[in-house]
Amino acid sequence: MTAPQPTIYLDPEIAEILTRCYRGERKRAVIARAVRMLATADGHLTPDGRIKRGVGGRTAGGQP
Repeated sequence: MTAPQPTIYLDPEIAEILTRCYRGERKRAVIARAVRMLATADGHLTPDGRIKRGVGGRTAGGQP
């Protein structure tokens, strides 16, 4: 048995992007991929996808 998935509420504009641009893909999978891409671009993940500890990431304000 799997744990229940939490409900995710989307902004209407985001829901429209997901519906129009990612037809046939699960919204949860698209959002997960986007978060991984963002975290990598922001320097929070190592090249192999692990979360960086301590050094190298940006702060919540986007500054190094």
